[in-house]
Amino acid sequence: MTSGLVLTHGAGSNSKAPLLVAVANAFEAAGYRVLRFDLAFRQKRPFGPPSPATAAQDRESIRQAVAEMRKLVDGPVVLGGHSYGGRQATMLAAEEPGLAASLLLLSYPLHPPNKPTQLRTAHFPSLRTPALFVHGTKDPFGTIDEMRAALGMIPAKTEFLPLDGLGHDLGRGRFDVAQLPRLLAASQAEHHA
Repeated sequence: MTSGLVLTHGAGSNSKAPLLVAVANAFEAAGYRVLRFDLAFRQKRPFGPPSPATAAQDRESIRQAVAEMRKLVDGPVVLGGHSYGGRQATMLAAEEPGLAASLLLLSYPLHPPNKPTQLRTAHFPSLRTPALFVHGTKDPFGTIDEMRAALGMIPAKTEFLPLDGLGHDLGRGRFDVAQLPRLLAASQAEHHA
């Protein structure tokens, strides 16, 4: 049985981001089939941030990528994203609980930098998909304590991996990315036990 990882990027990036490449390589080495893809907003234009008005289209592009992966693998599909991509993935998973077996969330953008009251967690209580959150201790989009508090709002099983000294780009994947497939597999095993 082959598992799949569908992986997408943050607001200022694309599917060729060094972090995504590093994570994809680690999952491929662990036997996963990996699909890195550009969100709808990035498919339309090579640069610039997404618009709140097109977020539904970005979520639809995630849904389509998961559907494509399901054609390629016979095992569980993991949905992953960095920053904005991860946020859209969690919103979609909250709307469609069976969409993915688990979530891999790299630098979840808990709030805009320097605006800790503008939390992006309204959908967290509806999230029923197990999730692994990977977060740098120097990420301006949320402190480690803020992240831990927010994860308490999620009814699904969550794992949290703080990475000391890393910022929002997670060192562009220059950490032990090989631990991610192992951590995700362990959390999935616990979920199904």
